[in-house]
Amino acid sequence: MNPFILICPSTRGLSLALTRYYLCNSKLPIYATHRAPSTDSLRERILSGLPQNSGVNPNRLNFLPVELTSEDSIKSAAEQLSSMLPADRKSYIHTAFFTGGMLHPERQPSDLNEKNIYETFQLNVIAHMLLVKHFSRFLPPSSSKPADLAKWVHVSARVGSISDNKIGGWYSYRASKAALNQMIRTFDLHLQSKRLPAICVGVHPGTVKTDLSKSFWSGVKEGKLFEPEYAAEKLARVVEKLGTESRGKVWDWAGKEVPS
Repeated sequence: MNPFILICPSTRGLSLALTRYYLCNSKLPIYATHRAPSTDSLRERILSGLPQNSGVNPNRLNFLPVELTSEDSIKSAAEQLSSMLPADRKSYIHTAFFTGGMLHPERQPSDLNEKNIYETFQLNVIAHMLLVKHFSRFLPPSSSKPADLAKWVHVSARVGSISDNKIGGWYSYRASKAALNQMIRTFDLHLQSKRLPAICVGVHPGTVKTDLSKSFWSGVKEGKLFEPEYAAEKLARVVEKLGTESRGKVWDWAGKEVPS
């Protein structure tokens, strides 16, 4: 068996930090998706951010071009991954992180805009569903007995919780993350029905210091605005500890369950 790690996308903020984390803290091949036309500059940017003397083998890092708003692109990337995997060994996903998302922070109904709503659902929900459609075939089959339970992980958000919504606002972002959480639960039930040695979960990274949250940094409580590297390490460690009793749920960076 030949396990590997998939990070989609992998080039900015939290996703970039996750890519670097797994390069430094695992020995597995990593398949990282991107939109940039040149993989040479991307490879240099990812590797140059690693600690000195990390000893990382750069040949472990592989790239797949993906445009998340196009099913044809997602399908093509899955086919390319299949062709890149060793033909003489059974390859399967050990850990997959799907991090794509965007935010339009509507504070009241008059702020709602059809284009922005569609764009939010396109990246926060539809893309994730199509990634399930085309990449879940790389999960280990029911007949296999991998050393570790495969982890299929979608980056969600606490604001997707309906019961935890106390202040309102962010209509399309909240609704899209709630929909993503439902998809996570539904896909995990599918994994169970097929008896695959894998679980699907969501994770909430907290407020991470990225372009997505930049407009809100000033309002974050002291000690609760996380650097991407810190959030990536916390999430990866939480995911590593999750077992079958944790499946189909959303977990935050501290390992606490996010209510539905």
